[in-house]
Order: sequence, then structure tokens, then C-alpha cells
Amino acid sequence: MSFISASGVKYSYDENGSDVLKGITLKVNKGEFIALLGHNGCGKSTMAKTFNALITPREGVIYVDGMDTSDDEVTYEIRRNVGLVLQNPDNQLVASVIEEDVAFGPENLGIAPDEIRERVDKALKTVGMYEYRTHAPHKLSGGQKQRVAIAGILAMKPSCIVFDEPTAMLDPNGREEVMRTIKLLKEKGITIVLITHFMEEAVLADRVIVMEEGEILIQGKPGDVFSEVNLLKKHSLDVPQATELAYKLIGAGLRFSKMPLTTDDCITFLKGVLS
Repeated sequence: MSFISASGVKYSYDENGSDVLKGITLKVNKGEFIALLGHNGCGKSTMAKTFNALITPREGVIYVDGMDTSDDEVTYEIRRNVGLVLQNPDNQLVASVIEEDVAFGPENLGIAPDEIRERVDKALKTVGMYEYRTHAPHKLSGGQKQRVAIAGILAMKPSCIVFDEPTAMLDPNGREEVMRTIKLLKEKGITIVLITHFMEEAVLADRVIVMEEGEILIQGKPGDVFSEVNLLKKHSLDVPQATELAYKLIGAGLRFSKMPLTTDDCITFLKGVLS
């Protein structure tokens, strides 16, 4: 069942300029984990903004859980259902105490205080930040700040969360913390759209969509998309490191039954070949 459905979506930031989105048609199923890839400026973030009605198409239509994003009467409900986590967590933290920050969204929804308390505690426990609830956000690491930002979205009980390069400004430990949280949210049935430049994050998704100059270049399961190494390289796009290694080994005459996506995949195959 499609939770987000886009058909023929075109968008331009300048009324007389060229389109950033050039007729995008895609679907995101309920509970699905989608990775959205592509170069800077290809339209990924613009597409993400259409998912929670921050912007509406110049042409075409987007439905979120059956609601038309261009219908002003349902904009509030769409934004409650589709949360957006940005690249820089400092841009989303608004209070001087963590639990107050997480409570900000539910308070603006008019939720009763008792329920807000329950939602804040549950959200912080989900992201592993409950013990820090009375701390100041500025004392946290980048990964911890991003998890608090995610908790603030969770407290509003969205059906879907769009992550716009949430690990881009983090160190490896911070990236691991955030990705572990995203995988947990997927297991809880939340629909995930992840915009990322890290291919090792993309391989965790159910489906990968690659954009190029405002259009969809290729989409499918991670194994299917990343097996198209020549196509991706033609467009100067990266593949996972394990896939890159396999591609070079194939060039040296080795044959793989299928393209590895992870280091473990590569090790398992090479052990079989060399044993």
C-alpha cells in the first residue's frame, strides 16, 4: 500500500527558471525504508520537501496517505504525519533543556500535558537519550543531538520520517548511532525516506532511488541498483566500497555470483574462493 505517491511532479524555485524536478513519478509504501541518492543539486532535498508539503508541485500531484499536498486544508495533518529531520541538528533544537525541546512539537499540536510527558519519555527512550533528558543540548555530541532531534519528531507520532542527510555532519560514531536509531524506527513500522551520500547507509534500505538532474535514473533493491556499476560510474556516482572492490576484481578476471554490498559479503565470497 502506497503511503506517498508522486505522479509527474515538476518544480522550479524560479518562476522563469528551469525545473529542479522534471516529472518525477514514484511511490513509497507504508513501512518501507527508501534511500534517495544522487549528486548535490539533483533534486533530492527538493523532493523531500514535497513529501511534507513544505513546497507543492508546479505540475503533477503528490498524495500522502491519500491526502493531496496541494490542498491547504490538509497541510497541517500531512506535516503531522511526515516528520523531517535535517542535516544539522542545531537547526532543529530550540530549547535549553532536552526534554523541553522534545516537548516543543506536541505542545504546538495542542496535546494535553500528561500525554506530552508520556510521549517525551517514550521518544527519548526509543532513541536511547532518556538519561540525558534534563541536560542542555549544547553539551551533547553531534550524534546525540541528532537523536534528540529525531525524538522531537517521534513525540509528534508521525507515520513517516524523512531524513535529509542526517549523518553528513557527524563522525563515524555519530553516524552509527543515528543509523542504529533509523533501523529501530523501521522495525517499529515507521516509513523511512533517507537522503544520503553514504552508500553503506543506502544498502540497508528496502529500495534505492537514484536521481540525476531532476529525474529518476534508476531504482530498485540495493543489490539490483548497485550491480549497475557501469551505469552509476558513467554518471560519476559512487557504489559501496565492497561493490567497488568486487568491480575491480571482476576486471582482473574474478567472477562473483552476485555483487557484494557489504564488507561481510565480500569476505564470505573471498573465503570461499581462496579456501
